[in-house]
Amino acid sequence: MSKFLEIDHVSRVFKTNKGQPYVAVKDVYFEMKEGEFVSIIGHSGCGKSTVLNILSGLDRASEGGIVLEGREVREPGPDRMLVFQNHSLLPWLTVRQNIGLAVNRVLRDLPKEERHRIIQENIDLVGLSHAADKYPREISGGMKQRVGIARALSIKPKILLLDEPFGALDALTRGRLQEKLMQICDEHKISAVMITHDVDEALLLSDRIVMMTNGPEAKIGQVLTVDLPHPRKKLEAVNHPNYYRLRGEVVSFLDRQKQIKIERAKNKSNAAISLGNIEKTNLTIGYIPLTDCAPFAIAQEKGLFAKYGLDVTLSKENSWNDLAEGIREGRLDAAQMVTGMPLAITLGMGNQIPVPVVTSLTMSRNGNAITLSKRLQNEGVHDLASLKAYIDKFQDEAYNPAMGMVHHASMHNLLLRHWLASGGMEPDKDVDVIVIPPPQMVSNLMANNIIGYCVGEPWNVRAVNDNVGFVVATDLDIWRGHPEKVLGLRKDWAEQYPNTHLAVVKALLEASQFCEPLENRDEVVLTLAKPQYLNLDPTYIRPGFAGPYRVSTMEAKYDQDFCQFGVGNMPSRKEHLWVLTQMARWGLVNFPENYAEVIYNLLATNVYQQAAKELEIAIADEDRSPIALADGSVFDPNDPIAALQSMPYSRFTETSYFDPVKGFATKKVAVRQ
Repeated sequence: MSKFLEIDHVSRVFKTNKGQPYVAVKDVYFEMKEGEFVSIIGHSGCGKSTVLNILSGLDRASEGGIVLEGREVREPGPDRMLVFQNHSLLPWLTVRQNIGLAVNRVLRDLPKEERHRIIQENIDLVGLSHAADKYPREISGGMKQRVGIARALSIKPKILLLDEPFGALDALTRGRLQEKLMQICDEHKISAVMITHDVDEALLLSDRIVMMTNGPEAKIGQVLTVDLPHPRKKLEAVNHPNYYRLRGEVVSFLDRQKQIKIERAKNKSNAAISLGNIEKTNLTIGYIPLTDCAPFAIAQEKGLFAKYGLDVTLSKENSWNDLAEGIREGRLDAAQMVTGMPLAITLGMGNQIPVPVVTSLTMSRNGNAITLSKRLQNEGVHDLASLKAYIDKFQDEAYNPAMGMVHHASMHNLLLRHWLASGGMEPDKDVDVIVIPPPQMVSNLMANNIIGYCVGEPWNVRAVNDNVGFVVATDLDIWRGHPEKVLGLRKDWAEQYPNTHLAVVKALLEASQFCEPLENRDEVVLTLAKPQYLNLDPTYIRPGFAGPYRVSTMEAKYDQDFCQFGVGNMPSRKEHLWVLTQMARWGLVNFPENYAEVIYNLLATNVYQQAAKELEIAIADEDRSPIALADGSVFDPNDPIAALQSMPYSRFTETSYFDPVKGFATKKVAVRQ
């Protein structure tokens, strides 16, 4: 389906009463397909109405513009009809006459009989035949709103613009009218953009939800695809397995925006304090409570951040998506990230706005495992081959077994998919691979929502100790020594605060080095067990970290390399290139023709080298030799295209050339699907 509507880098600047510029929205970019229903949601002052007014032609962008079917929108027109919250009917005209007002004006070249037919057709469409000759004062609020919708639809606009159309209605009327509008849009393939404050309304009606950040300088913070089936009924939608996951994403985004607003107000008069040559000392750094957040906990508890002139608040994030949004929005100065997240944010994975991110430190290696349900073990599953035999039994079923992982750009996802593929199972076809936050893995396993998962600790150990799962493989059985967690921060932030960036890397590099020796591990375990970090009994943290790793209730093994912190801390180009090819392999991102430039811009190795030099840590030369995985596959970083073409189940297709500075260009690179 071709591009229908383009909001092309729109900014709108107003003048305040004092003559100062106020940037309401900044650099808003969005594309829409014909027949889509898109909702725009966000807190008051986020620029929703500004965007809708520019779309309708009632206002003009200060920069950028609107392109509808290849033509720039400069003024109001019948190709865009606006439905207002207050219905805006003329009180001295009947229902029929209010609708006829639009038809007779816009379609006046049609014969009178044809115009009458169109008016009656739209009256019938919204179910108002019995009230066609009544005046607005004689009908209910919901009926008035239906008249407004019928009037807008009667002239067959290319796009319907809805400004909180149901906001003033009671709940029962609103529900009925939402379903009526949804039915009309589905049956007649009508394109629509709607402003709303109602999360459930947006989920019910929309194909995609555009979430706006706070103003001033509001922008699109996230675009959520609503993958609920059509046609939709409210009760069926609410009972769909994905509904509350989707709702949680929207609510979480809005909650974060609310918190940002509170923090902005609190800190409005408090500029960042500088110390010496450090540009910014008051930092908020995000992390997820897993054992490999150890460098952050140690840097804080042992005063390493303070040692390098930083006053750091560690923000415990609920999920990797929340953490990524914190970086995009600027709520977080830096963050612990899964290895592929800097690339994912830079390339705009998942229809997000691309935001260049850099990584200057690899903080941990290994540390993951694949856990399967105890139920599978009881059915004879004990390795990759027996798992395939188990999966094959579902080929004729209407559903696939599912396995969990923590984030699409994580090594958990990429290694799990590689492992499954190496055993002859195609991810997303034979086995669904779904995102589940780490703390919810065990409960989903116990509820039989998934047959297994790939995650870091302590969630594999937890399943084993509770006797609900067993470890079928660790990441050492797939790629020993792979990068696991990295430091990530926005590129523009790194350029604005170079000395601060260096100080953060020095503190975390020193902490990573402290976490590596086994003689320090017990101290690290006790630190992680504290309420502000993992808030867990050390029993669940120690295995694989400072002692034997239990793979089942009956078996334990010891491997010193299971969790590494002070090894290979300099970001590796070939490792991140492997991650990029895997993301392209599974269709998560387009593979950029200028991949070498993308990787070069991603890795701030110069910052790492300066930090290592000042800490007197040896700097190894970049290794360009191929990466050999345990299944015998080899990745040659000198020819990633050939590697992608040879990977089983590769979804690598022709893709647009991507440049993180200039954006997408028209040059193509042809590869196989």
